[in-house]
Amino acid sequence: MVDIVDVSTRSRMMAGIKSRNTKPEILIRKLLHKKGFRFRLHVKDLPGKPDIVLPKYKAVIFINGCFWHGHKDCHLFKLPATRTEFWQEKIARNQANDCKSINLLLENNWKVCVVWECSIRGATKDPDKVINLISEWLCDKGAFIEIA
Repeated sequence: MVDIVDVSTRSRMMAGIKSRNTKPEILIRKLLHKKGFRFRLHVKDLPGKPDIVLPKYKAVIFINGCFWHGHKDCHLFKLPATRTEFWQEKIARNQANDCKSINLLLENNWKVCVVWECSIRGATKDPDKVINLISEWLCDKGAFIEIA
């Protein structure tokens, strides 16, 4: 399938996509704060620079975009038809970095939560349900949770 916009427009569109303070990230932060959780953002000293760090619980939360992190079997992830090899390599690199960061955090006794964009995006999704899962996980002894 041919791209519906020209190369310079596509380049501008892709360059405009942020890696921090995305809508899903801001939504999770607002709901966590509303529930009384206090946190830090994008701590550079931790592997993977987690989106949200809850020092009191020694826990981190990554909020992953389904496209950029290659969420398998997700309706939001579709490999582009143009420059397929480039995108496969880029997404595979992102996934490898994610695994490495998560493993390092778990080895250092951090609790890790991965929230996928598809779990909170869309009219039928319930962000409060996601926050309740995170709240339960923080008070539980589980080291890792993935919310998809």
